Amino acid sequence: MPSPLSAAAAPAAANVHAARAEPVFYPCSDGKPMADNMWQAEAILNAMVDLMGAHPQAMVAADIFVYLEEGNRNNKIVPDVLVGLGLGAHKRRSYYVWEEGKPPDWVLEVASPRTQAEDRGSKRRRYAGIGVPEYWLFDPTGDVYPRGTPDLLGFKLGGGEYVPLESRLVDGHRLIRSEVLGLDVRKDGELLRFRDAATGRDVRHWSEIAADEKQAQRAVERESIHAEREAARAEREAAARSAVQARVAELEAALRRRSRTGRSP
Repeated sequence: MPSPLSAAAAPAAANVHAARAEPVFYPCSDGKPMADNMWQAEAILNAMVDLMGAHPQAMVAADIFVYLEEGNRNNKIVPDVLVGLGLGAHKRRSYYVWEEGKPPDWVLEVASPRTQAEDRGSKRRRYAGIGVPEYWLFDPTGDVYPRGTPDLLGFKLGGGEYVPLESRLVDGHRLIRSEVLGLDVRKDGELLRFRDAATGRDVRHWSEIAADEKQAQRAVERESIHAEREAARAEREAAARSAVQARVAELEAALRRRSRTGRSP
């Protein structure tokens, strides 16, 4: 029979044990590659960077863990690209729903042969279950989804399930409006192209911006070279004028001497 002392000490020991319990460790990587192939990787990275430009004050990330339940590191999902509006653009190791106060507002899954069935099935249902307002699917190469499935699909949450967003043709392009992002989205070769729904202007790809910057730098370099050449030419002309002026002065001096002495210069 336990003594009264040991019985009284039991709750205290339990409290000490609870206080010493280590906090839950949430991994930020599973060691797997971000993408299965170059087409998928390029489409993911391009979408992430373009969305950063379109929504500079949002959280935009690719291939990070979204933890759904505090204390449960196994309850997570990993979108290819996510957008969290109004959360700030500072970097995070992972997305913790209980800290951010909501699930992501927009999620994109880019097709690969290994993941496409899950993206269209279990992942779609899970995103709907956690309340992600919009879910998008994209097949960069156009040969991964089953025949007859569009390469780009957008869904919005309604009644706990995803319903397709309608597409429309504009200037020969099939556009789907993201109501959450305020952007029209279309397939652009093997990439996604985003267009500001308010202005009708395309969000420029990072590669296009980089090319423009490189071209501008080359223009600056050409201007600099031209300015240097112009400065050198002006210096040569000034030197030539000085030489001519000096020679004229010599001749004038010689003429003055001749007028005084009657000798030829």
